[in-house]
Amino acid sequence: MGILTQALGLILSLSILVLLHEAGHFGFAKLFKTRVEKFYLFFDPWFSLFKFTKGETEYGIGWLPLGGYVKISGMIDESMDKEAMKQPAQPWEFRYKPTWQRLLIMTGGVLVNFFLALFIYSMILFTWGKEYLPVKNATYGLQFNEVAIKAGFQNGDKILKIDNQEVEKFNEITKKIIIDNAKTIEVERNGEITTIAIPADFTKQLLAAQVRSFADPRFPFIIEKVMDGNPAAKANMQTGDQIIKINNDTTPFYNDFIEKVEKLKGKEVVITFLRNNEVNTAKLTLTTDGKLGVYPKDPSSYFEINKTEYGFFASIPAGISLGVETLGNYIKQFKLVFTKEGAQQIGGFGAIGGLFPKSWDWEQFWNMTALLSVILAFMNILPIPALDGGHVMFLIYEMISGRKPNEKFMEYAQIAGMVILFGLLIFANGNDILKMFK
Repeated sequence: MGILTQALGLILSLSILVLLHEAGHFGFAKLFKTRVEKFYLFFDPWFSLFKFTKGETEYGIGWLPLGGYVKISGMIDESMDKEAMKQPAQPWEFRYKPTWQRLLIMTGGVLVNFFLALFIYSMILFTWGKEYLPVKNATYGLQFNEVAIKAGFQNGDKILKIDNQEVEKFNEITKKIIIDNAKTIEVERNGEITTIAIPADFTKQLLAAQVRSFADPRFPFIIEKVMDGNPAAKANMQTGDQIIKINNDTTPFYNDFIEKVEKLKGKEVVITFLRNNEVNTAKLTLTTDGKLGVYPKDPSSYFEINKTEYGFFASIPAGISLGVETLGNYIKQFKLVFTKEGAQQIGGFGAIGGLFPKSWDWEQFWNMTALLSVILAFMNILPIPALDGGHVMFLIYEMISGRKPNEKFMEYAQIAGMVILFGLLIFANGNDILKMFK
């Protein structure tokens, strides 16, 4: 059910975003009395799943869930309707309208996506507030990935400052390293202060290693629940047992245990654990995917989490600030796409779907929807023909030069843009497939 839930979350989120994006184009077109021939959620090559006509517009749902579209009269778009463009321009057509109106029609979708993200972020803060782990509350120190350890970090280090500035929120650490290109990190290690210089290519190393995070808070491995019929249950392990060793390897923290057990899938092991402050052992055989058959205690229960509540009116400026910050961070990250390591991280629908929770969670769903709305707004405004930004680029050229681009040139540009987009789509989803076999 986990994968199905993720797929449902992705489809529902994209459907909402695409529908409202196209409604942005549709709304401005109608405002300026421009005829909209079609309004479709998803694409409909050869046939549609559902359609009806109201007024001058055909509304429908296509079978190919790769986006959606509105077909506006008198405009060179994905339909490549060249015959219509050979006829004299009519008052209801896009090409007949003044430049400023056409510009608003083309940016309508992007504007809706961006303001939608700000609205969603505001409502998330109003409904659930904002929680974060203060860096100082990671009392057990951090567990670092292999790339960080090679750079000089040690498990158990506590981060104090990044580039001589204190870091308040734990989730800001990775941002400051990858996005802001931090140069030095000051850590507390065994009661002493140590400054670590970050290698110039550290971000590329992290991307090449495909690690999920720079570091995670360490916490003990205390069992919350033992699942019936699994190795731990057969060995009579119980809720509240604290695992401290596997075979002869000491694993005082959950992260330590996960690292060790990864190499022992399907093997017989001896687990040492504390029960009521007494040391006990259990001999058992791990599952083929290296599982004990237990749920660990919720990591957040070990830390003091800060939470900020927002009233309705306070949530609006806070949501706007969060949305603008998210867009800024995404733009900064975008430059990584043009590196070899960053290109390997590009993912398609599988990668995006994997970001949704495996069990339904409305807060996470709306957070992901807001993030995707920001991404869609930014990606659509890129000056690539076939995207909204491509049309905007040509409209700006027209406003500056005083003349429209040649229609034949526009046709070729549209075809080139579609080839680029389909190439990127194949590349991104191809990356997902390759990762499945690694």
